[in-house]
Amino acid sequence: MAIVNRTPDSFYDGGTTFALDDAVGAALAAERAGADLVDIGGQPFAAGDELSVADEIERVVPVIEAIRRRSQLPVSAETYRPEVAAACLDAGADVINDTSGLRDRRLADIAADRGASLIITHSLATPRTAFPHPTYADVAGEVRDFLADRAAAALEHGLTREQIVVDPGHDLNKTTLHTLELSRRLGMITALGYSTLAAVSNKDFIGESLGRPKPERLAGSVAAAVASIMLGARIVRMHNVREAVDATRMTEAILGYREPHHALHNV
Repeated sequence: MAIVNRTPDSFYDGGTTFALDDAVGAALAAERAGADLVDIGGQPFAAGDELSVADEIERVVPVIEAIRRRSQLPVSAETYRPEVAAACLDAGADVINDTSGLRDRRLADIAADRGASLIITHSLATPRTAFPHPTYADVAGEVRDFLADRAAAALEHGLTREQIVVDPGHDLNKTTLHTLELSRRLGMITALGYSTLAAVSNKDFIGESLGRPKPERLAGSVAAAVASIMLGARIVRMHNVREAVDATRMTEAILGYREPHHALHNV
């Protein structure tokens, strides 16, 4: 999953894809680089002023419409608002990426009605609010139970298991030590039986583990993505598409999920 943030204050790119043409160009470039889908977001998860519904729609929907005119690349819309989700699906999106953890159950109704997939992410904070000093007695177990509960709610609202993706929420309301533990115990999340997404790219747990600033986290991000795939993740959400695609395909080849591009060595 490639990432295109149509925001002036995204944590990684700092607004380089805020302009409409830049956002659309980045999505199409991601497709050329091998991305399987692209995630379009209109406001960050981090604490800050909340956009109006109309402003969020204005940021995201034109990008989706422009992509859809030029490509069949599957599109995910990152939002926790039902009104925005409906507008994005009307514009041609295929997936709703809810970083609030299905705080508003109407998102499940909309996804079910439109036949869309729904990504349910573990997070504890109300959207766009801070959550300092998070504590867990058992981070992997608590995240698993949260996602199991929210996925069950989605099923009750009419989604199928195949439409649901769960995301343990690396770094979201978690310390670096929480995220590292959650990462190595990712099998507890994948054991729920839903497709699992790992959003690990360039996050602070990588920077703090390696002592690297954001521009120097590529190798750590790729390592985290590979480890996630080895532990059962089936989607990795990444900024650096070309490198992530190669790492993912190599991991798939090792695991036997993908045939080599060609196999002539010593034949």
